[in-house]
Amino acid sequence: MSAIELLTGEPVIGILLFIVLAPFIGTIVLGLDRIITARMQGRVGPPLFQPMYDILKLFEKEKMVIHESQNFWIFGYLVFIIITGALFFGGSDILLVIFALTLAEVSLILGAFSSGSPYAHVGAERELIQLMAIEPMIIIAAVGFYEVTNSFNTFEIASYGSPLILVLPGIFIGFVYILTVKLRKSPFDISTSHHAHQELVRGLNTEFAGSTLGMIELAHLYEVVFLLGFLFLFFGFAAPIIGIIVIALVYLLEIFVDNATSRVKWGFMLDSCWIVTAVAGVLNLMALYLILR
Repeated sequence: MSAIELLTGEPVIGILLFIVLAPFIGTIVLGLDRIITARMQGRVGPPLFQPMYDILKLFEKEKMVIHESQNFWIFGYLVFIIITGALFFGGSDILLVIFALTLAEVSLILGAFSSGSPYAHVGAERELIQLMAIEPMIIIAAVGFYEVTNSFNTFEIASYGSPLILVLPGIFIGFVYILTVKLRKSPFDISTSHHAHQELVRGLNTEFAGSTLGMIELAHLYEVVFLLGFLFLFFGFAAPIIGIIVIALVYLLEIFVDNATSRVKWGFMLDSCWIVTAVAGVLNLMALYLILR
């Protein structure tokens, strides 16, 4: 059982807490991200809650879309991201969680394609490449969790008696590597970017504005919390304090890499993600099989 279940006895509480609190937690994480990035660049930086202020301002703007289908697909993206986190923190099957996450990505890609913009089309194609790059590692992580715990249930994985990172170090390294892609950090932010000097043409986000762009940014807050929760599975409730510290250090590393590197070509991103998946992930699974056999 998870800590939430131990305290409440109801997995539904985990779902409600995620839906209600994730935007605020995500705002704090991204707010600290912006402040630390600014300090690295010799600037003061925005207020801590600037990400939420930006989203609220976007929802106040006039809704302008090229095709009405854009709103449908982006709303679907937001809904599926929320479902992904709700399933995860509600103790559902981790394979179902991955499936919901993939549906969210597909909705975002279809929304970009529906705009008709050549810049958005290029961004959507690159988003597809990013999806191809990261999916194998996420699936390998799920398989690794199952090999050790004999369960795909997220609560049972988190409640395993010892930290899973002790037997899944390669998979942990591989997941941290692809996390750079999911967090849209340089050098792998090939489909869009949050950097100021690149905001005139922002890949698949080029034709999104107002509340539509607000839904994308809100979904990103939910996704960040989900990704950090997924990373926590490697430590679980056997070592929660260590897990939180390591997650904080990993995110600091992501910020440093984001500020210290420039964007690479899509081929390098795809090749490097698959190489890391094959070396760190697959070899870890093979070693795990030999140990547990």
